[in-house]
Amino acid sequence: MRLLRPLTVALVLIVAFLGAAPIVSAASRVTQSSTYGYDISWPQCGRAYPSHPAFGIVGVNAGIVFSANPCLQSELAWAGGATGQLYANTGNPGPALSTHWPDGQTVGTYACNLSKSTLLSARDTVGCAYVYGYNAAADSYNDAVLAFAKLGLSPATPAGSAWWFDVETSNSWRTDVTLNVAALQGAVLYLNLVGVANTRIGFYSTQYQWNQITGGPATSFDAFKSWVAGASSARGASAKCVGSGFT
Repeated sequence: MRLLRPLTVALVLIVAFLGAAPIVSAASRVTQSSTYGYDISWPQCGRAYPSHPAFGIVGVNAGIVFSANPCLQSELAWAGGATGQLYANTGNPGPALSTHWPDGQTVGTYACNLSKSTLLSARDTVGCAYVYGYNAAADSYNDAVLAFAKLGLSPATPAGSAWWFDVETSNSWRTDVTLNVAALQGAVLYLNLVGVANTRIGFYSTQYQWNQITGGPATSFDAFKSWVAGASSARGASAKCVGSGFT
């Protein structure tokens, strides 16, 4: 599995588009003196975080699924604690590459190799991909819950936080896009089950990467926000908020 390219730290987004509120960190009040919002994650560990952000988004993983950002607690405090936004990595490496691939597990109507077949093809199915995405989201969410607990935040869980799923070609995906779509659907289901509403779930990608991974707009994701990567100015970010998102 390849290491995810870090999200652009100085990515500019429009505050009104994300519905961001003034941020209050666990350490001090952060004023909205800047029109720039920032996302930070494990590459910023040990470095100074951006000062006076209009809003903050924190990666809960260390670049790939089933990994924890070692600075999640301090970065979450920087982002405003419970008012900060979160993003989680996604992927679908398949049973030949992942040590976290499910076997014999059922999530809703999706089952993964209940017969416990030793054939690799028995675990390389839509059902298994769905369960994998579900488990990956659960792992990311639990990392965030632990950070919330260490900070003593209220509410005690990130169910009310805005969540973004990072969908990039630099992570491991299958050539069969139906398997990738299933993994993303499983991830969404997990957040729904712990109380995260669809209105608080979105996807980070570009049109090209989204098309490569999912095959293009899918009806199962058309209700979700698109965080479009690549803006380098407030004007550029505003322009990307016009028209349809990649979802």
